[in-house]
Order: sequence, then structure tokens, then C-alpha cells
Amino acid sequence: MTGASSGLGVDFADLLAAQGYDLVLVARRQEPMEALAEQLRFKHGVDIVVEPADLAVPGAAAALKERLDARLFQIDVLVSNAGYGVHGDFLDTPIARTVDMIQLNVSALTELSYVFGRDMAVRGHGHILLVASLLAFQPVPTYAAYAATKAYVLSLGEALHDELRSCGITVTTLCPGHTETGFDAAAGATASAALRMLTMQPRPVVQSGLHALWKGRASVTAGVMNKVVAFSNRLMPRFMQRAAMRRVLGP
Repeated sequence: MTGASSGLGVDFADLLAAQGYDLVLVARRQEPMEALAEQLRFKHGVDIVVEPADLAVPGAAAALKERLDARLFQIDVLVSNAGYGVHGDFLDTPIARTVDMIQLNVSALTELSYVFGRDMAVRGHGHILLVASLLAFQPVPTYAAYAATKAYVLSLGEALHDELRSCGITVTTLCPGHTETGFDAAAGATASAALRMLTMQPRPVVQSGLHALWKGRASVTAGVMNKVVAFSNRLMPRFMQRAAMRRVLGP
């Protein structure tokens, strides 16, 4: 599981460990993962391996796979949760930060799906959960590149759901809305009053994603109000989508 040091990753780890899964935790920061691993070993009695890695570095996903292969680890459930957003007008954001985000949100996720998906196809079974976003459903000024990366994740995940089904692999894409994590601080944003009203806690978001994965669904949007927002985009002209997102997410 990637992105395991904070946010949704903590709840993914806890719920999967509670279901008896041994875990491989992957994130940049080792200390929070070690603390989480110790807690979950005591709480659930499962084996947990911590693998610090910066997946934004090109080739890091393949290197991670090689390390796990060397230890004869078999990944049956891949949760691709690592990612972050960059808030602000496109030209005001350092391009290096935007490219780093694209590498993590798009390239690393794609490579992880490929290298672990191939093994699952050989075995004839497996599960892949990709974490996109409610922002995947429309263009989003001030989150232009981030929303585009999540649109890619949603499109990729739903396509792979159909492609890999014949291999015995379930691919599900989770689309959370605004969630009480460290996302805003990392993105350099402050949530508006309207956005705070729609904020969900991490646990129900993660529960909805895992439930959809076990049920074999192609995608799921977490939360009733977020489902309404996603559906309304089908009826709203794109210029209105952009204006609404600018108003809700702020300058």
C-alpha cells in the first residue's frame, strides 16, 4: 500500500489489517510508518513490512517491485493511494513542483499497476484500488494540473477494470471529495466555508473504497453529497463547472 504514512493511508492499513491482511507499507517518511506498523501488529496480529520510498523519483516503482521480489513477497491487493495536490494558478506554481506531482500521481501509479498487475494476471487473481478524486470529474481552476492527474487516474482505472477482469483482477477507482487529512496544508490551500460543509472523515471514505473493491465495482464516489456533485456534472456545461469550482475552492 502506497501513501501509508498519513491521511487515508492510515485507515486503509488499519482496515486491511483488521481483515487479516499482512501489509507492505510504502511512503517517503519512515518514522510514521514504523509507528503505524507497530500499532497494527499489536492490534491485529499481522505481519507488516515498512518500505520507505519516494515514488516521485522516476523508476522508484520498479525498484520497489524488485526489492519485494527479492524477499519473495506476493502482493494480492495493491492500494495506490500515494499522491498530493498543488493549489494555485498554473503559472504562479513552480513547474518543478507540478512535474513532481504528475510523476507521483500519474507515472508512479501507472507503473505500479503494471508491474504488480502482471504478477496478478499470471496467478489469475488480484485486486487493485486506485485513489482518484472528486475533482476528476471536471476542469478545476487553481487545481488545474492536480485535477487533470486525477481525471487520468479515473479514466485509467475504469479502462483497466474492463481489460483485466478476464485475468481475474478487480480494478476499482475511489473518488473521495474533500476529506479531513493533511491535503490542504500540503497543497498550500485553505478550505472555504462551503468546502468545509462537505468535508468527510477518512474512515468512511476508505470503507466505501474497500467495499466497492470487494464488490467488484469499477469506481465509487465516497459520500452522498459527493455523488450528487459528480452526477450534476453530467448535466452542467463545462464553463459552469469551471465557475462553480473556482467559487467553491477559492482563489
